Amino acid sequence: MLADANFEGQPASPRARLTGAERRAAILEAAIQLFSQNGFRGTTTRQLAAAVGVSEPVLYQHFATKRELYDAIVDHLIEGTQAQFCQSLAQLGEKFTEREFFLWLGKLILEWYEQRPREVRLLLFSALEGHDLAQLWHQKAVSQFMEYVEACYERQVAAGTFVQGDALFSARAFICMVGHYGQTRILFPEHGLDLPAEQVVPLLVDLFLNGVRTR
Repeated sequence: MLADANFEGQPASPRARLTGAERRAAILEAAIQLFSQNGFRGTTTRQLAAAVGVSEPVLYQHFATKRELYDAIVDHLIEGTQAQFCQSLAQLGEKFTEREFFLWLGKLILEWYEQRPREVRLLLFSALEGHDLAQLWHQKAVSQFMEYVEACYERQVAAGTFVQGDALFSARAFICMVGHYGQTRILFPEHGLDLPAEQVVPLLVDLFLNGVRTR
């Protein structure tokens, strides 16, 4: 039960009646908000119930276990990014150069960080606190995204448009560059570089492809 996950508290006063689907969505929204603010260890069912305006037993009716709640959160996060990914993929097209590919990839990653800081904080909390949600996110989202990027890279190598190399290492190295920049802007906004995506992504791409040495 959720109660065994450092959750405790008294029933909250009910608010306006919602349909089952609406209440489930409200619980997910409240859980994402609270977990991203306070972490998983710092959030109780009392707080979650109060945020939604229901009793704790109602929470259990929708999510009987931690795993069910975490699964639902991950599926919700993936659903929220699918449209963005598909739209961006359509802009990439079928044929592209190395630089065009990494410009596309960098823009996609940095926009995800810029548009979803709350979700980034939630995922960081889940990883640092060792919660199942972090593993679920990696299995359902990160691994599939990486598989797509690597397959795309390898297809371009086979076509002769990309230089032969380790697709896994190359893709992850670039993703780490952009991801670190995006993450730093969220965690330390007063200390990071304040450059727009359209300016910083080409800089990172050129550094990745050409290095820092003069030729």
